[in-house]
Amino acid sequence: MNAEPDGPEDRLRRLTTIWSRALYPVTSTSLTRAEFEEQLLPLGRRLSELLWARSFDADAAKAVGAALVEAHCTDPEALARTLDCVDAYLVLYCGGDGPQDELRMRSSRLQHAMAAGYAHALRRRTLAEQEAIAQAALRAQGVVAQALHASEARFRAVFEGAAIGIGIADLDGHILQVNEALLRMFGQPQQSLRGRRVQDWTHPDDAPQTWRLYDELVRGEREHYHLEKAFNRPDGTVLWTNLTVSLLRDADGRPQYQLALMEDTTERRLLNLRLRYEATHDALTGLPNRTLFFERLEKVLAAGDGQRFGLCYLDLDGFKTINDSLGHAAGDRLLVEVADRLQSCATAPGEMVARLGGDEFVALTTGPGTDRTVDELAERIMNALVTPISIDGRDLLVRGSLGIVEGPAGERTAAEVLRSADITMYRAKSAGGNRSELADPEADARAITRHGLTTALPTALERGEFFIEYQPLVHLGDGSVRGAEALVRWLHPQHGVLGPDRFIPLAEHTGLIVPLGRWVLEESIRQARAWRVRHGGQDAGPLRINVNLSPCQLSHPGLVQDTVDILERAGVTPDALCLEVTESALIGADDDLLKPLRRLAEMGVDIALDDFGTGYSNLANLRRLPVSVLKLDRSFTQGMQQFPADPVDLKIVEGIVTLAHSLDLAVTVEGVETGAQAEQLRVLGCDTAQGWYYARPGPPERLHELALADAKG
Repeated sequence: MNAEPDGPEDRLRRLTTIWSRALYPVTSTSLTRAEFEEQLLPLGRRLSELLWARSFDADAAKAVGAALVEAHCTDPEALARTLDCVDAYLVLYCGGDGPQDELRMRSSRLQHAMAAGYAHALRRRTLAEQEAIAQAALRAQGVVAQALHASEARFRAVFEGAAIGIGIADLDGHILQVNEALLRMFGQPQQSLRGRRVQDWTHPDDAPQTWRLYDELVRGEREHYHLEKAFNRPDGTVLWTNLTVSLLRDADGRPQYQLALMEDTTERRLLNLRLRYEATHDALTGLPNRTLFFERLEKVLAAGDGQRFGLCYLDLDGFKTINDSLGHAAGDRLLVEVADRLQSCATAPGEMVARLGGDEFVALTTGPGTDRTVDELAERIMNALVTPISIDGRDLLVRGSLGIVEGPAGERTAAEVLRSADITMYRAKSAGGNRSELADPEADARAITRHGLTTALPTALERGEFFIEYQPLVHLGDGSVRGAEALVRWLHPQHGVLGPDRFIPLAEHTGLIVPLGRWVLEESIRQARAWRVRHGGQDAGPLRINVNLSPCQLSHPGLVQDTVDILERAGVTPDALCLEVTESALIGADDDLLKPLRRLAEMGVDIALDDFGTGYSNLANLRRLPVSVLKLDRSFTQGMQQFPADPVDLKIVEGIVTLAHSLDLAVTVEGVETGAQAEQLRVLGCDTAQGWYYARPGPPERLHELALADAKG
């Protein structure tokens, strides 16, 4: 029989066994290894839980690190072995079938937090030892003569047995005595250290206040000080310590000696540097990541004093296609090659390149002449992408869109600068890609406004911020009002009344056009019924309402049923509705796209071909389209606003009217602004018209007044 697969508890036991075997040899404990393993088991279980936790709990991970110190795992090697074990085996034994990359990233963060908790707990323990030693030293100095020998013995025991380095010097700085721990830190014998002067241990990385504090202490102006200090070892390496120096006074209170306590923090510092590097650099390319780039940019922008900056924001064109066709491994190799090329572009002082994520990179330059240097940097970046990149035997042409921002420091935040660069980059991409664009404040403002409108669109419909204005459709033969076109408007709380050109494209892009279009249809049909009742009673012929239909609505499967339901609920016959569809939306339309329009036309709904003449469609296609009205674009009638009219426009309109009537189609003209234009269109045989000559779009009451005036006339 096959053995049952290991359960989670078995895998946790394996992890704990490996951990205990690595840690036990460097742990000062009276427990057996098996007992020590049982002591580590709850910590391993806690790490497994934190690996799978919904949110990252840094405090809990720090507590695991602190628990190691409580378990006497204080040897400098203990932390390194623990982190190596967690890094190699935590995800392997506790990760299961979860997303490995995410779990490894979580594991790395757990290691960082564990190291911080371990270091904090070890420091607390060290400081406690330091305090005990200092107290013992002070007691030793103040003990009466009869107890001097016993006190000296106790001090000697603490002095020699302490895990931290201890040194005693006179007030002139001559070293009198050091313990074994300090000798091990420096790697030198007792004879070479005794007699040296403290002042000889200066280091280039000393903090500015280091020797000022020392002078104040030996003069008796302060009792102690604490700081981080580096020392040069004889082998050329650097020893980093947490250094506490205390002043020892005699029985009369006069300064007599100085006592130095040193904790070796070299390994911890190297670990922190490694973790810092991993936290601020991209694992794939080795470039600085978003975190480090923002730190650098914020520092540059905060400088002021005439400082300027230039920023290039690069996004690769078509990178998703490469990932999809060649695989993510090939995409990663391509990103590494691009990163190497970009790194070679930014070698001057004040320049850096970073990877923000995905296929987005950024280059920064600083200095007084960035208006010139950023252009040169952008040119180098674009040229670096010209040479094909060979991946798996394929030569790939890589292109990029580049957004450039340049200006003085101190005027914008890092987030604002990066947003401007991002907007500019997408402007370059929208223009075809493989090009660079310079940031333009007006273009940025428009893009930010578009984003704000896009974000506000969904709730705007719920809050009732949309309303409809109606522009009358007038019969050119007798001048009577035959209906109106419904034109939706947005009463925005900040921007005021917005026309459809400002938000309809955004609604189409987000998919909100379907519920918005349904609302417009409902409101328009309801208004058509109200006009019908007010104008002539229930039995009178309805004024026709024209409603625009976007391409997204046309392809929506619920279009026909929604229209039927709205008409039935309002009690309005289908012939009161005309749906306007742009010519460009129907160019090359197949039968599936035309099917809902045919069904609506069969019901009695008029279909108008809007903006006719702008889509370059084949006129023969009119025979297969279920339209009953051609709505002639205003560009064909602008030449008729003055007398005499443009003869070319007259011929074109006359030909379109003749063709439409031969196909039994009515012709509506929009954009009529003068009486001469209206008369000429009447002579040419156009059926209905709309435009400012008759009335601007307005509230529904205005159309009722116009219709009522016609009835009285």
